Amino acid sequence: MKKCLTFILSLLMVLAAFGAYAQEDTSLQQILDKGQIVMGLDASFPPMGFVDADTGEIVGFDIDVAREAAKRLNVELLCQPISWDTKEMELNAYNIDCIWNGMTITPERLESMSISVPYLRNDQVLVVREADGVTQKEELAGKKLGLQAGSSANEALDAAEEFKASLDQVVPFDENLTALMDLNQGGVDAVLVDVIVANYYKTLNDYPFIVLSETLAPEEYGIGFRKGDVALTEKINALLFEMKEDGTLKLISEKWFGTDITVVGENGEPAK
Repeated sequence: MKKCLTFILSLLMVLAAFGAYAQEDTSLQQILDKGQIVMGLDASFPPMGFVDADTGEIVGFDIDVAREAAKRLNVELLCQPISWDTKEMELNAYNIDCIWNGMTITPERLESMSISVPYLRNDQVLVVREADGVTQKEELAGKKLGLQAGSSANEALDAAEEFKASLDQVVPFDENLTALMDLNQGGVDAVLVDVIVANYYKTLNDYPFIVLSETLAPEEYGIGFRKGDVALTEKINALLFEMKEDGTLKLISEKWFGTDITVVGENGEPAK
């Protein structure tokens, strides 16, 4: 009986050890072994990530930070443009290693992905034509609102139930730029978009827009990884803290925004 019990216990220990081995997180080691990290991004999302019209290269705040992280990992950075509406499908199909492009941290995304510490703070805002004289969202009742399909603007709008119900129509666009161009041409009456993007386009294109002071949702940006890729997530977290401490994040932020708007560590997250 004792021999039988000993055998069963030994078998259970072997199975437990095998299970632990089978579930070993090799996400970081896989990146190091292949010498490359593939970041998925919407390449029409300035100033976070976009195609430079003069050089044809993908540039932006997120690109600079990701490139610095890749350098510190001693691997190559590959920027892979994707449809923002299918970003999680691309991630889970292993077409990309991470979603690194002004991705808002939401409860739903925390359930389906492993997400880095917040690195930028953002707001969802309403952009309108200056000539229309709109100063508050209530004046958009019965009007058409544009937003990017698959973006957190959709969730912010869903949360503002009364405002959403007052609208005549919600028009989805593939890109924020397309939505803002349609606003400029009179196709929609307002666009719900990240304040970082709104201010960038307003300055760059000198559009006759104003950004309403009332925000629909305060947000934070994070980097998305596959749910089980904890080792890779924690390594990127550590690099973000390292770049915050040595001033690299500050320099990159000042390059793109004129000031340091990064928030790494402000929520008290421990450096991994």
